[in-house]
Amino acid sequence: MDEPESRVWNGLFWVIQLFICINAVAKSFMQESKGRMLYFYSIASPSDFVLAKLLFNSLLMLVMSLLSLFLFTLFLGNPMQKAGQFIGLVLLGGWSLSLVFTFLAAIAAKAQQNAAIMAVLGFPIIIPQLLLLMKLSNAAFAPLLIISTSTVLLLIALDIMVVLLAVILFPFLWKD
Repeated sequence: MDEPESRVWNGLFWVIQLFICINAVAKSFMQESKGRMLYFYSIASPSDFVLAKLLFNSLLMLVMSLLSLFLFTLFLGNPMQKAGQFIGLVLLGGWSLSLVFTFLAAIAAKAQQNAAIMAVLGFPIIIPQLLLLMKLSNAAFAPLLIISTSTVLLLIALDIMVVLLAVILFPFLWKD
Protein backbone atom coordinates (compact mmCIF):
# COMPACT_ATOMS: atom_id res chain seq x y z
CA MET A 1 0.00 0.00 0.00
CA ASP A 2 1.37 3.39 -0.95
CA GLU A 3 1.48 6.37 1.33
CA PRO A 4 -1.99 7.99 1.32
CA GLU A 5 -2.38 11.65 0.49
CA SER A 6 -2.19 14.05 3.42
CA ARG A 7 -5.95 14.72 3.79
CA VAL A 8 -6.72 10.99 3.87
CA TRP A 9 -3.85 10.39 6.32
CA ASN A 10 -5.19 13.18 8.56
CA GLY A 11 -8.78 11.92 8.48
CA LEU A 12 -7.75 8.33 9.17
CA PHE A 13 -5.55 9.44 12.03
CA TRP A 14 -8.33 11.29 13.84
CA VAL A 15 -10.89 8.54 13.30
CA ILE A 16 -8.40 6.03 14.74
CA GLN A 17 -7.81 8.41 17.66
CA LEU A 18 -11.54 8.44 18.29
CA PHE A 19 -11.71 4.64 18.45
CA ILE A 20 -8.59 4.46 20.62
CA CYS A 21 -10.16 6.88 23.05
CA ILE A 22 -13.44 5.01 23.17
CA ASN A 23 -11.68 1.72 23.87
CA ALA A 24 -9.06 3.00 26.31
CA VAL A 25 -10.65 5.87 28.19
CA ALA A 26 -14.38 5.42 28.02
CA LYS A 27 -14.36 2.11 29.86
CA SER A 28 -12.86 3.62 33.01
CA PHE A 29 -16.15 4.03 34.84
CA MET A 30 -17.81 0.99 33.37
CA GLN A 31 -15.24 -1.45 34.75
CA GLU A 32 -15.68 -0.31 38.34
CA SER A 33 -17.71 -2.66 40.51
CA LYS A 34 -20.40 -1.40 42.87
CA GLY A 35 -18.23 -2.33 45.86
CA ARG A 36 -15.27 -0.33 44.57
CA MET A 37 -17.52 2.65 43.82
CA LEU A 38 -18.87 2.47 47.37
CA TYR A 39 -15.30 2.48 48.66
CA PHE A 40 -14.46 5.54 46.54
CA TYR A 41 -17.66 7.18 47.78
CA SER A 42 -16.48 6.77 51.36
CA ILE A 43 -12.95 8.16 50.88
CA ALA A 44 -13.25 10.90 48.26
CA SER A 45 -15.44 13.81 47.34
CA PRO A 46 -17.20 13.64 43.98
CA SER A 47 -15.21 16.52 42.49
CA ASP A 48 -11.89 14.98 43.61
CA PHE A 49 -12.91 11.62 42.17
CA VAL A 50 -13.96 12.96 38.78
CA LEU A 51 -10.88 15.20 38.55
CA ALA A 52 -8.66 12.20 39.32
CA LYS A 53 -10.39 10.16 36.63
CA LEU A 54 -10.06 13.04 34.14
CA LEU A 55 -6.36 13.42 34.95
CA PHE A 56 -5.59 9.70 34.71
CA ASN A 57 -7.49 9.26 31.47
CA SER A 58 -5.86 12.38 30.02
CA LEU A 59 -2.41 11.00 30.74
CA LEU A 60 -3.41 7.61 29.33
CA MET A 61 -4.73 9.20 26.15
CA LEU A 62 -1.64 11.38 25.73
CA VAL A 63 0.53 8.25 25.77
CA MET A 64 -1.84 6.42 23.43
CA SER A 65 -1.92 9.41 21.05
CA LEU A 66 1.86 9.57 20.80
CA LEU A 67 2.06 5.82 20.32
CA SER A 68 -0.56 5.88 17.57
CA LEU A 69 1.22 8.80 15.86
CA PHE A 70 4.46 6.82 15.92
CA LEU A 71 2.75 3.74 14.47
CA PHE A 72 0.95 5.80 11.84
CA THR A 73 4.19 7.37 10.62
CA LEU A 74 5.90 4.00 10.71
CA PHE A 75 3.26 2.18 8.64
CA LEU A 76 1.77 4.96 6.50
CA GLY A 77 4.67 7.36 6.08
CA ASN A 78 5.03 10.94 7.18
CA PRO A 79 3.28 13.50 4.96
CA MET A 80 3.53 16.26 7.60
CA GLN A 81 5.22 19.53 6.70
CA LYS A 82 5.15 20.86 10.28
CA ALA A 83 5.70 17.85 12.52
CA GLY A 84 6.20 19.82 15.74
CA GLN A 85 2.90 21.64 15.40
CA PHE A 86 1.10 18.43 14.53
CA ILE A 87 2.51 16.68 17.61
CA GLY A 88 1.20 19.56 19.73
CA LEU A 89 -2.21 19.21 18.09
CA VAL A 90 -2.15 15.45 18.65
CA LEU A 91 -1.54 16.01 22.36
CA LEU A 92 -4.25 18.67 22.56
CA GLY A 93 -6.65 16.47 20.59
CA GLY A 94 -5.95 13.41 22.72
CA TRP A 95 -6.57 15.47 25.82
CA SER A 96 -9.84 16.82 24.36
CA LEU A 97 -11.12 13.39 23.41
CA SER A 98 -10.23 11.90 26.78
CA LEU A 99 -12.04 14.65 28.70
CA VAL A 100 -15.25 14.27 26.73
CA PHE A 101 -15.33 10.49 26.85
CA THR A 102 -14.43 10.32 30.54
CA PHE A 103 -17.38 12.55 31.35
CA LEU A 104 -19.66 10.55 29.06
CA ALA A 105 -18.47 7.31 30.64
CA ALA A 106 -19.43 8.66 34.07
CA ILE A 107 -22.95 9.37 32.82
CA ALA A 108 -23.25 6.02 31.06
CA ALA A 109 -21.99 4.12 34.10
CA LYS A 110 -24.85 5.46 36.18
CA ALA A 111 -27.31 4.31 33.51
CA GLN A 112 -26.81 0.61 34.34
CA GLN A 113 -23.54 0.24 32.39
CA ASN A 114 -25.20 1.04 29.07
CA ALA A 115 -22.49 1.75 26.49
CA ALA A 116 -25.10 2.69 23.90
CA ILE A 117 -25.83 5.83 25.88
CA MET A 118 -22.22 6.87 25.44
CA ALA A 119 -22.50 6.60 21.68
CA VAL A 120 -25.79 8.50 21.55
CA LEU A 121 -24.58 11.29 23.85
CA GLY A 122 -21.07 11.38 22.43
CA PHE A 123 -21.82 11.76 18.76
CA PRO A 124 -23.16 15.35 18.82
CA ILE A 125 -20.52 16.41 21.33
CA ILE A 126 -17.46 14.89 19.71
CA ILE A 127 -18.15 15.78 16.06
CA PRO A 128 -17.43 19.52 16.53
CA GLN A 129 -14.19 18.69 18.32
CA LEU A 130 -13.12 16.28 15.60
CA LEU A 131 -13.91 18.86 12.92
CA LEU A 132 -11.88 21.48 14.77
CA LEU A 133 -8.97 19.07 15.15
CA MET A 134 -9.02 18.08 11.50
CA LYS A 135 -9.22 21.75 10.43
CA LEU A 136 -6.28 22.64 12.67
CA SER A 137 -4.20 19.67 11.66
CA ASN A 138 -4.68 20.32 7.94
CA ALA A 139 -2.37 23.30 8.41
CA ALA A 140 0.40 20.94 9.54
CA PHE A 141 0.28 19.20 6.16
CA ALA A 142 0.49 22.32 3.99
CA PRO A 143 3.59 24.53 4.05
CA LEU A 144 1.68 27.77 3.46
CA LEU A 145 -1.24 27.35 5.86
CA ILE A 146 -0.94 28.79 9.35
CA ILE A 147 -2.58 27.20 12.40
CA SER A 148 -5.26 29.56 13.66
CA THR A 149 -4.67 30.64 17.25
CA SER A 150 -8.35 31.44 17.71
CA THR A 151 -9.33 27.89 16.71
CA VAL A 152 -6.81 26.44 19.17
CA LEU A 153 -8.22 28.70 21.88
CA LEU A 154 -11.74 27.57 20.97
CA LEU A 155 -10.67 23.94 21.41
CA ILE A 156 -9.06 24.73 24.77
CA ALA A 157 -12.23 26.59 25.83
CA LEU A 158 -14.29 23.50 24.96
CA ASP A 159 -11.95 21.40 27.09
CA ILE A 160 -12.26 23.77 30.03
CA MET A 161 -16.04 23.73 29.64
CA VAL A 162 -16.09 19.91 29.77
CA VAL A 163 -13.96 19.91 32.95
CA LEU A 164 -16.22 22.50 34.57
CA LEU A 165 -19.35 20.58 33.58
CA ALA A 166 -17.86 17.39 34.99
CA VAL A 167 -17.01 19.04 38.30
CA ILE A 168 -20.43 20.69 38.56
CA LEU A 169 -22.63 17.82 37.36
CA PHE A 170 -20.79 14.72 38.61
CA PRO A 171 -21.83 15.22 42.28
CA PHE A 172 -25.46 14.74 41.20
CA LEU A 173 -24.54 11.40 39.61
CA TRP A 174 -22.41 10.49 42.63
CA LYS A 175 -25.38 10.69 45.03
CA ASP A 176 -27.10 7.65 43.48
